[in-house]
Amino acid sequence: MLNAKQNSIIFMFLLLLGTLSSKSQEHKVIHKQVIQFSLKSKNDSINFVVVDTSLQQKKPVFLWCQGSLPIPLFAELEEYGYIFLGGGVSNFDYKTIVKKFHLVIISMPKTPVSVDKEHLNRSMQYIPNPEHPHNFSKAFYEADFLENYVERGQAVLKFLKKQKWVDRKQLVIAGHSQGSKVATKIAVNHSEVTHLGLFGANPFGRIDQMIREARLKAELGKISQAKADSIIKDQYDFFRYVQDDSARKEDPSLKAWKSFEQMFYRDWLKLEIPIYLAYGTADRTSDLCDLIPLYFIAAGKENLTMKRYWGWEHNFFEVSKDGAINYEKAHWAEVMNTFLNWIK
Repeated sequence: MLNAKQNSIIFMFLLLLGTLSSKSQEHKVIHKQVIQFSLKSKNDSINFVVVDTSLQQKKPVFLWCQGSLPIPLFAELEEYGYIFLGGGVSNFDYKTIVKKFHLVIISMPKTPVSVDKEHLNRSMQYIPNPEHPHNFSKAFYEADFLENYVERGQAVLKFLKKQKWVDRKQLVIAGHSQGSKVATKIAVNHSEVTHLGLFGANPFGRIDQMIREARLKAELGKISQAKADSIIKDQYDFFRYVQDDSARKEDPSLKAWKSFEQMFYRDWLKLEIPIYLAYGTADRTSDLCDLIPLYFIAAGKENLTMKRYWGWEHNFFEVSKDGAINYEKAHWAEVMNTFLNWIK
């Protein structure tokens, strides 16, 4: 039998557990558009949003992994106030996604969810010091590496898995550019992912695209062969420099170059779930996606769907024959809606 004092201690312990549990699920609606969550850890806070203002309906999760650089989810503009960027989902018909999924976007590390106009540069990137518009925070550079993005994504999925408003029968992960690499690694390490979407992906890493770009420009006569040779040599030297542990310690911005330089197509071949690969033919980043079906055929795998968009660039804008990007002809909404139809 427990005495009165022991009963009192147990009661207070259970009460404390209940308090901690409720706090872990606290959330708030921001800018009347999304619900923001924050997961605390010893070294970081993982901020993410669900694109909705209510969590009454039970739906599966669609996790969107945004591209590179410290771009906030909301940015303040002089004329419009805070606008929703959402890691690029503002370019989609994202309300179509929200009808059937809880659309989830994780904020970039060491980057506020909402950033005022004084702390944004012209490229909508978060800058701690307005007097230095091209300098990101050291904390961002320290956190800007593949393994950290994957760990953050897994933590968010672990949290979502426990929520009553999440339908666990389906879990879609998709990403653009750098985000496609993050989505790939999460899918490989998370057995409950059911569909993987890759947009503007480089199957082989990152630095190779600069080498291919230099060679193509020389072949087209846009630069001299000597200039191309010089650019390619510089890339070799830079890649060698990136491998140096002491260099990365001195310059943390090199951590991203090291961690993202992998053969991601090997991860795609490990997966048994359906994979959707979409890219524009005017995108040097994704040139080598044309080769990927060969690897799947050789492995006897049939879980790859490939969508090639002729004459579109990295962000699915049309490109003219002279190489000029036509920003009046955007196709992200079309690209994403085609992916959503494929999921069905």
